Amino acid sequence: MSQFDVTIIGSGPGGYVAAIRCAQLGFKTAIIEKYPTLGGTCLNVGCIPSKALLASSHHYEELQHMADHGIEVTGDVKVNLTKMIERKQAVVDQTSGGVKFLMDKNNITVFEGVGSFESPTSIKITKKDGTSETIESKNSIIATGSKPASLPFIQIDKERIITSTEALKLKEVPKHLVIIGGGVIGIELGQVYLRLGAQVSVVEFMDRIIPGMDGALSKELTKVLKKQGMKFYTSHKVQSVERKGDAVVVKAENAKGEVITLEGDYSLVSVGRRPYTEGLNAEKAGVKVTERGQIEVNDHLQTSAPNIYAIGDVVRGAMLAHKAEEEGVLVAEILAGQKPHIDYNLIPGVVYTWPEVAAVGKTEEQLKEANVAYKVGSFPFRALGRARASSDIDGFVKILADAKTDEVLGVHMIGARCADLIAEAVTAMEFRASAEDISRMSHAHPTFAEAIKEAALAATGNRALHV
Repeated sequence: MSQFDVTIIGSGPGGYVAAIRCAQLGFKTAIIEKYPTLGGTCLNVGCIPSKALLASSHHYEELQHMADHGIEVTGDVKVNLTKMIERKQAVVDQTSGGVKFLMDKNNITVFEGVGSFESPTSIKITKKDGTSETIESKNSIIATGSKPASLPFIQIDKERIITSTEALKLKEVPKHLVIIGGGVIGIELGQVYLRLGAQVSVVEFMDRIIPGMDGALSKELTKVLKKQGMKFYTSHKVQSVERKGDAVVVKAENAKGEVITLEGDYSLVSVGRRPYTEGLNAEKAGVKVTERGQIEVNDHLQTSAPNIYAIGDVVRGAMLAHKAEEEGVLVAEILAGQKPHIDYNLIPGVVYTWPEVAAVGKTEEQLKEANVAYKVGSFPFRALGRARASSDIDGFVKILADAKTDEVLGVHMIGARCADLIAEAVTAMEFRASAEDISRMSHAHPTFAEAIKEAALAATGNRALHV
């Protein structure tokens, strides 16, 4: 029977990063993955493929505006969805192959099959052909991730009523895509197909889209997407989703009790994700699972079984790939006797639409609820020379700082390249910078990053220079 110091169940960003860090620290490490390819949801049916389609559709959309830049595109410009999907898959295959390379490079043993606990130190691996083997592991890390959630009355057929997984491999551009849920995943995939020519309607239970983010970001993104042609039905509770041949009929009730009916050829159910623990046999290892299906952990991500840890989407907190990665590294270093830490307040969130949306720290709504005295500095992208030069004038940067100490409490931005710009805010807040600290840093001109400096200047006493 093979024996290991650490075994990770699940090869998503949390799992494979945990495996690499364990190997770097000298542990004999194994990783168990039930699918033939490594990388989990993120690499195979999540972050990477969706960004590939967002990039391809963005190129197509940009072609529609090339004349504004003095570039005349003659002849027909057509969407070849099949080739677009093929390119997406090539990006996925290359990325997943990269993870396999990293496993080999770090001498990590990879097992393909479903990992289930026989005891706190014994794990059975059941392969596709029904055969199995059992390994012994001194410590284990559960990184089994999450699956798309649904509503009890919706029958997902994976043909017309679909999840994000199927939305990444459609064989045609929908005529009318009805999206249930106005969160990150629904909005991103909605913009992909909107750009390619679909009519897109979003039904959201809350009173705004991307409800977990600062209200100002939601308001601006809604405005921009409406301008692009997306339709929104916020404060609407879905009552039924029925397939009728090649049509899908969605009925929803608004705040006044009125029922609306939307008919499309596809409906994307995007109401969040749920922790995935099927087949894990957690109870055999003494691992407690909460009523919500999450693995119960302490502040060190240790489960009720002292030698078993859990990370990523399967535990509490934001379901983000980079959060899972940080947790994977943390557990590996704890096992090595080190004392790492994670500041969950400084895990950034990003929406990869165009304009991009990114945020870190507290929202304005959270500060109000906590009765924290704060000040606000905001700066619009349209006032940036770099934004005007590239015709990316939608959006703004908003900085929230403590009214007394000037410490930055939250940074919220929507605009070009915000997914990358947010790293500056994370760095500043990690070192507990004040708004004035940021305002006195030199930012290259012309860049999008100047909006952060200007917002900081605005927060320090209405000192913005270019607005």
